[in-house]
Amino acid sequence: MAEQRFVMTKKNYEKLKQELDYLIKVKRPEIIERIAEARSHGDLSENAEYDAAREEQRSNEGKIAEIDYKIKNADVREEDTSTGYVHLGSVVTVYDEDMEESEVYTITSVTEVDPMACKISVESPVGAALLRKKVGDTVKVECPEGFYMLKILDIK
Repeated sequence: MAEQRFVMTKKNYEKLKQELDYLIKVKRPEIIERIAEARSHGDLSENAEYDAAREEQRSNEGKIAEIDYKIKNADVREEDTSTGYVHLGSVVTVYDEDMEESEVYTITSVTEVDPMACKISVESPVGAALLRKKVGDTVKVECPEGFYMLKILDIK
């Protein structure tokens, strides 16, 4: 089975490396210290502090594994400042004729997605449909209910 690749900018790659470094060198020792402190209080079977610290440790180790996997499988791309077509990092204004509204999306890597801030992945249905398109193009976006059309109004 082929490894999943994570398309990201150099900036995002460095941010992930910093987060991994923090989780390993700062957070992990803090949690280990809390576990040791909780153990010193005696009976572990009824020690909520110990249980909470162990749960935090599991969560932290899961984050470390996830970020490490993304870093090892990163497909780092140069940042492109061109506004002639949609690419990773573009801020795209689109118009949905069915909904009669426009929306602004930032095209990001899967590691930077934030739907509340309209940051969508290059691998999402909208992101994939917009890639390499130009102002004035109309794209077909596949969705579970069928499809819809978006017209590209602006690229920044």
